[in-house]
Amino acid sequence: MSSVIDRFIRYIKIDTQSIHKSDTYPSTAKQFDLARLLVDELLELGLADAAMDQYGYVTATLPANTTRAGVPVIGFLAHVDTSPDLSGENVNPQFIEDYDGGIVTLNAKKGIFMNPEEFPDLKKYIGKTLITTDGTTLLGADDKAGIAEIMSAVDYLLDHPEISHGTIKIGFTPDEEVGAGVDYFDVEAFGADFAYTVDGGEVGEIQYENFNAAGAELIIHGRNVHPGKSKLKMRNALLIGMELNELLPVFERPEHTEKYEGFYHLFQFGGSVEEASMTYIIRDHDRAKFEEKKTLLAKAVDYINAKYGEQIIDLKIEDQYYNMREQVEPHPQIVETAIRAIQAVGLTPKVGPVRGGTDGSRLSYMGLPTPNLFTGGHYGHGKYEFIPTFAMEKAVAVLVKIAELVAEG
Repeated sequence: MSSVIDRFIRYIKIDTQSIHKSDTYPSTAKQFDLARLLVDELLELGLADAAMDQYGYVTATLPANTTRAGVPVIGFLAHVDTSPDLSGENVNPQFIEDYDGGIVTLNAKKGIFMNPEEFPDLKKYIGKTLITTDGTTLLGADDKAGIAEIMSAVDYLLDHPEISHGTIKIGFTPDEEVGAGVDYFDVEAFGADFAYTVDGGEVGEIQYENFNAAGAELIIHGRNVHPGKSKLKMRNALLIGMELNELLPVFERPEHTEKYEGFYHLFQFGGSVEEASMTYIIRDHDRAKFEEKKTLLAKAVDYINAKYGEQIIDLKIEDQYYNMREQVEPHPQIVETAIRAIQAVGLTPKVGPVRGGTDGSRLSYMGLPTPNLFTGGHYGHGKYEFIPTFAMEKAVAVLVKIAELVAEG
């Protein structure tokens, strides 16, 4: 088993799931478990300044081995947490060797399979080795594959001093999956001129565009009356929530969108007749369309309140992050270097938008331009997550080549 695969399997065995609502930072203490392990491993590799701070940020420095003046300091970052959408505890990975293009059995006992007609990305990897879940948890390639790839790239550079490189800063962050990954990250202390997150995407991808993002929380105030005597009295908060949702465009839901199309995503809805709550995320690459989406949701709430003649729904909308493109585009060499590195290791670069967000989007607005590089993973956040082993090895090669190209100037 190669170094990167061995690391990946070790890391996914540690449960680091974050949660959306927490009074602590990071949101779950178990994220410290992986962070502490990474510090130990970095120290073992010889990165003497490796450390973890009170917030769970792991940082380290690989010193330059080139004497060329003016080489930029680059950063490689990934996040330790896994998605709240599905458990990351007791991950049991499976290896599908020499994949034949057929249906993949994740869990025969539970009747969980992956049909390539439903999961077409599988068809791209016929003849390759895949790592899948056992159908009961997510895999954790988002983003423990990124961590393993960065660690393996550092290890490779240390073992091959003939490869020139400048100073490289390493950063591992918590709570990315809940939008808080860089809340306390000290960009100035990190000390990089630019950086790359290694956080998802199929082999060959380089991304410097992401969604503008907002979160919306709605509290619906109903009126519960005995159903036998409720005529003209009851106001069912659950039904009012359903009524509100129907005011939003059906074809602007995630399941009907792709590429640069934005969406409204209702991902939490619950309560009772008396009171219910709804949580949406609002996404669009285009800033103007993003603002229009927020306005439309607010108008829908105003309509419901006007219809019932009182404040039936309370709405709170908060922006979460913005499209990194306007911060990265003034520095085209960052993307160009990544493209050259991807080509140099025998891959075809795939430049496209992130249909989500990364720590890099916020870091870019904090003064550290940070596009995103592939890990090789597919279908993250769920039991159908998988990653081809060769893609992880290629990701390591790309990171090494980026370091080399930056040193060459």
